[in-house]
Amino acid sequence: MQNIIDFIFQEKIIGPILIIVGSAIIFRILKAIVKKIFTRGKNKFELKKRTTIIQLVTNVMRIFIYAIAIMMILEIYGVDTKGIVASLGIAGVVLGLALQDTAQDLMSGIKIILDNYYVVGDTITINNFMGEVIEVTLQSTKVKSYDGEVLIFSNRNVDSVINLSQAKAGVKVTVPTAYEEKTEKVEKVLNEVVEKMKENKDVYPESCYLGIDSLEDSAINYAILIYCKSSEQWNIKREALKVVKEYYEKANIKIPYNQIEVHHGS
Repeated sequence: MQNIIDFIFQEKIIGPILIIVGSAIIFRILKAIVKKIFTRGKNKFELKKRTTIIQLVTNVMRIFIYAIAIMMILEIYGVDTKGIVASLGIAGVVLGLALQDTAQDLMSGIKIILDNYYVVGDTITINNFMGEVIEVTLQSTKVKSYDGEVLIFSNRNVDSVINLSQAKAGVKVTVPTAYEEKTEKVEKVLNEVVEKMKENKDVYPESCYLGIDSLEDSAINYAILIYCKSSEQWNIKREALKVVKEYYEKANIKIPYNQIEVHHGS
């Protein structure tokens, strides 16, 4: 038993274990401190931006702490870490030339954060792909669409992006209506629809009825404009269409649709 205890408590056995455990504890403590510092007294918008910064800071901190831990473990096993550090300096120059794309990603990641292109939680459109930003690192960004698809792209490829979360969105809802319906009646109902939509906490009061949008072959297209939080625009559009249908049915206003007439010969 004593031999087993002596074996376990050898520096080369217990040392690396203590270093790994200690590094993990230090990282957790520093992560909690960083989170507290960056989130104290911030509003909802600032919290989203700070969440992204916290992710970047903790990622760099993790690499730094574990790099030191590896050096300490190597020292225990008698490896000359000074020579490794000197070699890493030379290797760093070579890698810097070989990994220019990665370096561009890192610089672009810093620029995205500092210039406030987007942060975690924002809804963006990039290369015709729209979704919510779920992760931003110094190297890449992950965006999740409402269908569950996740787009991962390198930060260096971000040359233009539409951020839908930094301003209110205007949702135009076109309502096809039968020609035989009286314009005054339709306008009255659509104004009631707009007022009903304003009861939603995500809809802004400047929402309004626009008027006749176009004259089609079998319908008059009326339009309403709903201003809302940009992150809720698709939900608001679906709700507006539902309210329109309910109010049209209540007022006996006809929404035309294509019909096929079939003649059965004798």
